[in-house]
Amino acid sequence: MDIGPPNIIMVVPCYNEANRLRQEIFVDFIKHNRHMKMFFVNDGSNDRTLEVLRNICNEDSERLYLLDLPENVGKAEAVRLGFMQAFAMDPTFVAMWDADLSTPLGEVIQFTEVMINNPKFLLVMGSRVKLLGRNIKRSSLRHIIGRLSATLISFTLRLDVYDTQCGAKLFRVSALTKEIFSRPFQSTWIFDVELIARIIKANPQNPNKLIYEFPLHEWTEVAGSKIRSGHYLKSLFELIRIKKNYL
Repeated sequence: MDIGPPNIIMVVPCYNEANRLRQEIFVDFIKHNRHMKMFFVNDGSNDRTLEVLRNICNEDSERLYLLDLPENVGKAEAVRLGFMQAFAMDPTFVAMWDADLSTPLGEVIQFTEVMINNPKFLLVMGSRVKLLGRNIKRSSLRHIIGRLSATLISFTLRLDVYDTQCGAKLFRVSALTKEIFSRPFQSTWIFDVELIARIIKANPQNPNKLIYEFPLHEWTEVAGSKIRSGHYLKSLFELIRIKKNYL
């Protein structure tokens, strides 16, 4: 299915993803969606990620791009730098998407339709809601931790948000979007929350009119996640910092 106009760029951050990158899926998706481009960001990987990404981009050098960072800067900064590169290409929308494809690439088509039908939306976020007729595969432990975290995040942001941490998001390119990504994030593990906090700070009266959560049709937890138990404690301190600096 070709989504057609408008122009969309997907930013895919990659750190040691050689064993999880599925070259054929990325190439096939771009082949069948001619108005889309992808910007892969190699975040200083020390495995074969760079080699795999080069092979992917060689399949279509006009719509598959590679930003190779010599040192690991973390996902937040890798995404930000990818967005800055994407903005220079003057797209209508820019998406961030996890390299493991836990969220299928096809979901961005639904995100785009929401954006087109609602021109005031700045951000459409994937939400991993277990509903009948949906295929959300997540371990029980991760689900419980996720719900506790989401409750705390929602309370902190004073926003009824269900899932800030899903790695599938689509932004409408605007002056505000460019401002949001113009400076490095203070957060490492929950920079998604900081993104939303920046939107709230810019529009304290009606942030819920700029952000839309889209219940994903499919999401599958992929082995090899880099999140460890200690990161949840670090995230708590980052959440406190976000509240202090933005809210």
